[in-house]
Amino acid sequence: MADSGGIKVLSENRQARFQYEILETFETGIELLGTEVKSIRAGKVNLRDGFALVRNGEVWLHNIHISPHQQASAYYNHDPLRTRKLLMHREEIRKLIGKVEQKGLTLVPLKMYLKQGWVKVTLGLGRGKKLHDKRETERRRQDQRDIQRAIKRA
Repeated sequence: MADSGGIKVLSENRQARFQYEILETFETGIELLGTEVKSIRAGKVNLRDGFALVRNGEVWLHNIHISPHQQASAYYNHDPLRTRKLLMHREEIRKLIGKVEQKGLTLVPLKMYLKQGWVKVTLGLGRGKKLHDKRETERRRQDQRDIQRAIKRA
């Protein structure tokens, strides 16, 4: 899954694009411990239930499960669900604060990847989809599949 430019996607939150209408994306760094980096490089990360909050001018990532590293002892290992600090420029954070305070907007992690050796997280500013929006998305996806099948047969 290596893309050009030294980017290797380690984990993707595909469910977020179904549950949220993503309005804007941000690339952020993440503050990690050594064993967390090793686990992430091994692909042992789950972004599904994650979300980010802005507190005291800092962005924090919650509910991201990074499995403990297999080779490390329990003493040196990390807490799998600990809150992790995201690294962003102050201007980006100020911009986020204004947008997150709007009704119904939330920050969700979309993707975790390696970029030139550094672990990065793509955050999406999203609005939760209603049930009928999800059904519409599913209907559109099914129509696309049907069209592709028809083209393939012809």
